Amino acid sequence: MSPQLLFMQALNGLQYGILLFLLAAGLTLVFGIMSFINLAHGALYMMGAYFAAAAFRHTDSFALAILAGLGGAMALGVALDRCGFSRLYPREHLDQVLATFGLMLFCNEAVRMIWGSAPIFMSLPEALGNTVMVLGTPYPLYRLLIILAGLLVALGLYLLIERTRVGMLIRAGASNRAMVAALGVNIGWLNTFIFALGAGLAGLGGALVGPILSVQPGMGDSILIMTLVVIVIGGIGSIRGAFLGALVVGLVDTLGRTIMPALLRQSLEQELASTLGAAISSLAVYVLMVIVLAVKPEGLFPVKKR
Repeated sequence: MSPQLLFMQALNGLQYGILLFLLAAGLTLVFGIMSFINLAHGALYMMGAYFAAAAFRHTDSFALAILAGLGGAMALGVALDRCGFSRLYPREHLDQVLATFGLMLFCNEAVRMIWGSAPIFMSLPEALGNTVMVLGTPYPLYRLLIILAGLLVALGLYLLIERTRVGMLIRAGASNRAMVAALGVNIGWLNTFIFALGAGLAGLGGALVGPILSVQPGMGDSILIMTLVVIVIGGIGSIRGAFLGALVVGLVDTLGRTIMPALLRQSLEQELASTLGAAISSLAVYVLMVIVLAVKPEGLFPVKKR
């Protein structure tokens, strides 16, 4: 295996990790701060992708498509919170799981009814379809922009949570909701803001991945499982943990699918090595999660108790 191929796959792993972070950041905010288990988070990711694809089809503007994915998912998040989810926040986790799982199934069937079961493809503008040289290795410009967008989102979330009054209220609400409410803060609207922010990040991830993968019903189900793995590894409620955990998971998953079959081909037949290598690689992330839970049950970067 050439060093150039290995470096390119490392960049692909970084890009996949950034995509996972966009979902994990919103999910860990909602789960860590509001103690709300939202299994419909993958459906918000899927809806963001469909909103972006629909906007791109009607306007032929990629920038408007990204804004439609982000804004549409945020608006849907606000509607879900105010129309039903707010009643589930004080209830047991089992009620939350059942309700959000049902919503996930509903969204999958709704997009089939509206857009059909056939995959929808988004084309990139000509300017974003080029390749650039990264340390002597050609790499798609658009994938590089996804990495940059994820880094900017991570910086923005850090500044929001740690450097603004809204972030102070979010942290205070996570520590003692009753005291914050007694001081005159509308906890209901604060929860709505957090949920809408998480939904917007999921929608942004779906909009960004539209030109790389096909937009189709159920596309959020598989990535939701990987997002939950990221949160467990990084630490529930920790934005830093979600970011670093997503990068670790992205690199392990992508490099494992490249390196493992190559290593097995040295001692096994090519077809058997490819099949066995893919199977082992798909388990590597879950083995990593088990190891982390055995060593640090709270995750690699748990939230500091305030």
